[in-house]
Amino acid sequence: MSFVLGARAIGTDGSFASAATDRHLSHVLAVVGANGAGKTNVIKALDFVCWFVSKSFFMEPEHRLAVQPHALAADAVSRFELEFEAQGKLYRYALALNQERVLSESLRLKTSRLFSTLFQREWDAQTGTESIKQPHFGLPQKQAEKVKPLASLISMAAQFGIETAHTIVQTLGQRYSNVGATGRQAFQGAPDVLGAARFFAGSQAHHSRMVHLLNQWDFGLQDIRLKTLRTMKDGQEEEVLVPFGIHRDGTNEMELPMFAESSGTQAAFVLLAGLLPILAQGGTVVFDELEADLHPLMLEPILNLFLSPKTNPHNAQLIFTCHSVEILNLLQKGQIMLVEKNAHCRSEAWRLSDMEGVRADDNFYAKYMAGAYGAIPML
Repeated sequence: MSFVLGARAIGTDGSFASAATDRHLSHVLAVVGANGAGKTNVIKALDFVCWFVSKSFFMEPEHRLAVQPHALAADAVSRFELEFEAQGKLYRYALALNQERVLSESLRLKTSRLFSTLFQREWDAQTGTESIKQPHFGLPQKQAEKVKPLASLISMAAQFGIETAHTIVQTLGQRYSNVGATGRQAFQGAPDVLGAARFFAGSQAHHSRMVHLLNQWDFGLQDIRLKTLRTMKDGQEEEVLVPFGIHRDGTNEMELPMFAESSGTQAAFVLLAGLLPILAQGGTVVFDELEADLHPLMLEPILNLFLSPKTNPHNAQLIFTCHSVEILNLLQKGQIMLVEKNAHCRSEAWRLSDMEGVRADDNFYAKYMAGAYGAIPML
């Protein structure tokens, strides 16, 4: 997958200039395909690498990584590569691992026309030893040799104050995702609503923005009030912060607990608790089935939050899957990725801009529905 746009897309809405390269990057990438095509696995790979680099140091030793090789190649090594920008510098990260340990890990930095190695980590299965070379990374060698088998050297180095590692962990750690080891983490109702309420209680700016958007998106809400209620849990009294939706008809006002609102209203409330911080500070959103629990027409205003410089001043990026293919005509061909499972039960993915003969002014929706691009159910 790639957020890099072609030269003809430069200057169009939904893109920004990379500070580390001479390329333009997209703010959004839509992943489209039939059920069972492998869309979730495509975005799960990005989410996993971001988590591994930023958080794997904190994983308990007895836990195993949720990395599953292809079922028809159970002994295969899982390999990942990520090229990303952090603080105006361009990095290349490579990782190979199985469920027991990291087999290789490397980080390179673009210093001129070429990339220089910051560190290289290799496991030798024959000798049962690990080699760690770090010509330009800075972690004391004795500390580096203590890295856990299932932890990233970057994640570990950040805990020891290594500046490069800290910068990368901060960059890749700024993300919001609803995918996990088993796939999409569906909206959970009350627990998610209460969690979102606690978030909005801690930020008046985000609370005000959320109220404005829910009102603008025609949910019939004039305000969201947060109230502290007392409840009993396990025989103990505790306080719970509960959101209430405010509806008005002229001078009449009605107050409903968020749990009495529609599931779509609740889902939008929870979604904004995840999106608004990323939009405010920059980062990445990885979201499976973005339109789930929402009307398909809701996709456009959500995408517009990322496409507009006003609401996305720090160039946050969104990669998402969806089945509401009407959005294809809202995007450029470089912002659309198609996924299809081949006859060998393996997923193949490509961007629409990589296909020959696709014009920028084509009706992407009509041609996709006609089967011109593939990645549709074979019924």
